[in-house]
Amino acid sequence: MVRQERAARTRRSLIRAAAETFAEVGFVPASLTVISKRAGVSNGALHFHFANKGVLAEAVEAEAAETVRRLTESARARQGDSLQAVVDATHELMAALAQDVVVRGGFGLAGDIARRAVSPLHKEWQSWVEDSLCRAERSGALARGVPWTVAARVIVAATTGFEVLGGKDASWLSRQNITRSWELLLPLLADRRDLGTLVCAGSRPPAAAPAPSLVPAPEPAPAPAVVPTLTAAPAPAPAPEQAWGTFGS
Repeated sequence: MVRQERAARTRRSLIRAAAETFAEVGFVPASLTVISKRAGVSNGALHFHFANKGVLAEAVEAEAAETVRRLTESARARQGDSLQAVVDATHELMAALAQDVVVRGGFGLAGDIARRAVSPLHKEWQSWVEDSLCRAERSGALARGVPWTVAARVIVAATTGFEVLGGKDASWLSRQNITRSWELLLPLLADRRDLGTLVCAGSRPPAAAPAPSLVPAPEPAPAPAVVPTLTAAPAPAPAPEQAWGTFGS
């Protein structure tokens, strides 16, 4: 059992190191020696788990595809067949691209023309968006006259653009950018009866701030007691003629 756990940790470390390397330099320039050093294992350990660089790249894409599958299934479980599920999923996909190096490396491989391989990632995302828009049309969530096929193509094209641009400049993946795009798209895609209920910023709040420390803060020292003192009443101010004299004197 211990050996299996160690092997699983090594495999995960290699996938993460490979994803980082592929995201930085691309598939062709990536070196297995660099990947194994980054993972903290020997070349022999790398080849024990992955026969070659192509197999390692496929493992990165497969893990990234599984992450995409989890976030899309979660969005549909919360929102059903509404357009809100698609809005939420795009926000979560962009957050994963910004924060998860395996997802970022997997999509980088998907767009690497040097590999000449069909990526499961773009296919996974496109299939889910198409199915979601088809469901939305059947449930009456799409605006009249908007075919689900056209809506799905627009959304896939937009999100793919954000993904590609975000690989060079992470600001493209910001929640604000994705929200602005939905503010433009939803009035064109959504049925008017649902438009007021849709949240362009996503129905889930951004990641919460770190939890506060469990160590209680020291209590402030009590303020010193104010002891009243008896002071003599101030002497009355002199009358104006006493202080300044009288005019014309």
